[in-house]
Amino acid sequence: MLDRQIYLIGMPGSGKSTLGRRAARDLGLPFTDLDQWIEDRAGISVSEIFAQYGEEGFRRAETGALEALTRVRPGLISLGGGTPMKEQNRKILRSWGSILLLDRPLEQILATLRPEERPLLRERPEEALRELYRVRMPVYRALADVILPNREDFESTLTLLTRVLRERYHA
Repeated sequence: MLDRQIYLIGMPGSGKSTLGRRAARDLGLPFTDLDQWIEDRAGISVSEIFAQYGEEGFRRAETGALEALTRVRPGLISLGGGTPMKEQNRKILRSWGSILLLDRPLEQILATLRPEERPLLRERPEEALRELYRVRMPVYRALADVILPNREDFESTLTLLTRVLRERYHA
């Protein structure tokens, strides 16, 4: 049984939600997708939150969600790509859990990501994603307790993720 949250961080399209949900199910762990958690409580989508309240409004909601999730049973939490970029969020992550980076190569993300579903990538998706990658990856790498490469197929990466969760975190 986990004694701390396990936070999955990484770029949009790195597999945080898909791999996290499946690994949590396979290991019998609670799973939370932070964006979904925010949407469920707000009653509107992340895109609508961005449209109505701007990025800063959404980032405030992320911080509030992280704070709320410190009071629930430890499990696997998939974070939005921008969540770790705010210092207050990094403090919460370090204090309440372990941080696992899903490190997927940019070219693989570009090949599979649907930018229409990502508020920050709608205009000039490839250029925007390259810039986000340049800015965010150094922060992710510095923050991560574990860096898990996601360069293979889904099943291989899932096997690696569940092994790390079992061996390192006794999940």
